[in-house]
Amino acid sequence: MTPQAKPASASRSSTGDPELDRRLQELVNQCCTDAERRYVQEIAVTALRLGIDCAKRNDLKIASTALKEMRRAFKVFTPYRQARKVTVFGSARTEPSHPDHARAVEYGRRMADAGWMVVTGAGSGIMGAAHQGAGRNLSIGVNIKLPFEQKANETIRGDQKLTSFRYFFTRKLFLLKESHAVVLFPGGFGTLDECFEVLTLLQTGKQTPLPVVMVESPETGYFKELVRFIDERMLANGLISDQDRALYRIVKDPEQTCAEVLRFYRVYHSSRYVGNKLLIRLEREVADDELASLNDRFCDIIRSGAITRMQPLPEDVGTDLHRPGRIELDFNRRDFGRLRQLIDALNDLDS
Repeated sequence: MTPQAKPASASRSSTGDPELDRRLQELVNQCCTDAERRYVQEIAVTALRLGIDCAKRNDLKIASTALKEMRRAFKVFTPYRQARKVTVFGSARTEPSHPDHARAVEYGRRMADAGWMVVTGAGSGIMGAAHQGAGRNLSIGVNIKLPFEQKANETIRGDQKLTSFRYFFTRKLFLLKESHAVVLFPGGFGTLDECFEVLTLLQTGKQTPLPVVMVESPETGYFKELVRFIDERMLANGLISDQDRALYRIVKDPEQTCAEVLRFYRVYHSSRYVGNKLLIRLEREVADDELASLNDRFCDIIRSGAITRMQPLPEDVGTDLHRPGRIELDFNRRDFGRLRQLIDALNDLDS
């Protein structure tokens, strides 16, 4: 079939060829439950459309490799979906003798003691240090294949919780998708790439709210200088807004880093959109006076109505998402720095 032969009416779940669709549907029905059939069908249809469109070999290779990498990573992470996870970024070149290395070891240990899993790029330096502190059982590695071999660190090497990627973009997906917090130690281009990647995703609402914590190095003043650039070059020239500065924190040691991450989930649990409303799940109910105060302080990010309590969703009942309290608001989906400030205000209710 040539590209011109595909009917214009073909949808995401149709190749445009009724007989091909029928045969494909039979295969999907054989291997999937009802809940997954729609999406497996769409993935299979997309793959077939690449052939129908006469996509070039290199394009097909990229699509095939990316999908295979995602499948393997899903299998690695699925058994640990209920566990809180922190992704740690930092230089692979940091020597064991450097104080940042010791700080990363201590931070990994503190998060493991709190019951969290530690995700890193699986290399040496800061990544290996964070895994060393967390221990093998609570470490997950997301490695990258490079022209010069990057071996996985000793803690995660050979573990079933280690997966490797050819492409940085698929690796980045899992470093952030599966994470409930991001912690940054000093590093090179890669660390700054991940730093601004997650801040961009948070600023634009493409990332579910999570804490981003930078662990300062007293020896170098690394993040002090980075934030000075942000303030004097970005903020001062109107390239970001003042509220965007709420998306990250700078702390001085592993103890404060651990406390900052855990504080983010003291009252706040998680959030999702339901229709036009943002639903926020909480670890406790919000009292009337507290609700009134929140409405007064954050009316600027509400398009209509007010912040109100709501009942649990049917699909949340009986699951980990069925929390003691929940609120909803018609969030403007623009001021995500202010949304972070709302989450901070919720967490301060018990301070």
